[in-house]
Amino acid sequence: MEAAAEAPGGPAALSCFSYNQDCTSLAVGTATGYRLFSLSSVEQLDQVHESNEIPDVYIVERLFSSSLVVVVSHAKPQQMNVYHFKKGTEICNYSYSSNILSIRLNRQRLIVCLEESIYIHNIKDLKLLKTILDTPPNTTGLCALSSNHANSYLAYPGSATSGEIALYDGNTLKTACTIAAHDGPLAALTFNSTGSKLASASEKGTVIRVFSIPGGQKLYEFRRGMKRYVNISSLVFSMDSQFLCASSNTETVHIFKLEHLTDSRPEEPPTWSGYMGKMFQAATNYLPAQVSVMMNQDRAFATVRLNISGQRNMCALSTIQKLPRLLVTTSDGHLYIYNLDPQDGGECVLIQKHSLLGSGKMEENKENDLQPPLPQSYAATVARQSTVPSTSTMPGYSEDGGALRGEVIPEHEFATGPVCLDDENEFPPIILCRGGQPGKAKRS
Repeated sequence: MEAAAEAPGGPAALSCFSYNQDCTSLAVGTATGYRLFSLSSVEQLDQVHESNEIPDVYIVERLFSSSLVVVVSHAKPQQMNVYHFKKGTEICNYSYSSNILSIRLNRQRLIVCLEESIYIHNIKDLKLLKTILDTPPNTTGLCALSSNHANSYLAYPGSATSGEIALYDGNTLKTACTIAAHDGPLAALTFNSTGSKLASASEKGTVIRVFSIPGGQKLYEFRRGMKRYVNISSLVFSMDSQFLCASSNTETVHIFKLEHLTDSRPEEPPTWSGYMGKMFQAATNYLPAQVSVMMNQDRAFATVRLNISGQRNMCALSTIQKLPRLLVTTSDGHLYIYNLDPQDGGECVLIQKHSLLGSGKMEENKENDLQPPLPQSYAATVARQSTVPSTSTMPGYSEDGGALRGEVIPEHEFATGPVCLDDENEFPPIILCRGGQPGKAKRS
């Protein structure tokens, strides 16, 4: 879940931004370093950490809510740096044969994606387990890793000219299957939180498909638009897998609901609109196959129309203060928070705007930033709810390995060894090293 920001220019613009695996934290890279924020509150944006030691950061990834963060800089684009940011120490660094394009993490694996190869490390000791060589040219570093360490599925393009997905089991280190997802090259891939579903979009950006994992059967097909091709900039499931969000280089964000409509619904009363709907559905049986498929594709359940266009953005669906929210981070250094109505959908309501470049405090909403209120709607009602105080004793920091605040994760839920990173037996328990090659880290 990481994006490189391409616009706008200037030293204050974000060079990259990413959400952690459970969307409870936001990491941003700038020309001077990187920052980490907690996403536990709507009204207040808590800055967890700021580092100015490495300039021109273009990749920054945090492991859940732990102290482990991975950073790559334009100054050394072939070097991955792993830090324990709470202690202010570098755990390790590795160098690769070409520029690092993306990095993915879960509690079991660390994935480094180059243009024509992928490196799979054991996150406990950063030992190199497998190198997938001669992958199809992947200039954007497109890949996805299941955040569920019980399976650690890895998805990446299986072809540079078609929308074939290669699915790899990161735990057994074996190929699982290939999925013929789209006709054109892939542009976006994402797993749900359990690793049981995989969503994809092609470079056209008009159709989004969801497949079962590891079988690869198509479960859902959503149409983002019909009139124009777009560049999908982010694709993400909600943590409960009920919703799927897609954003692009246009001003509209689409949220789809993953539900299957059955024929067991109660009979609708005989109305003119109901009659026309049945006629329209029946007519699809006599239309050309391509047109019929297009008409049967599900449309967006909810949408957001951004007041910006052409900027790089990344979205997340998260539950903050017990309510579903849509988060939109933009390359000009802002975080927008919207309410999502899980029952009726529709237009999401903007309730907060934060600056990621200042002190981390919220910006006052401008009149033209707020969407018109929707009377009698769920979204309009919760938008006016009072502040819910945070229960955290240390705002903006959690050593729970990504758990909800106040929840205790049983030891067996973790990968081998603790994930807390809060003492000398830190996870991963590896000694400091410098200048290592993959799988050949050197001691200090």
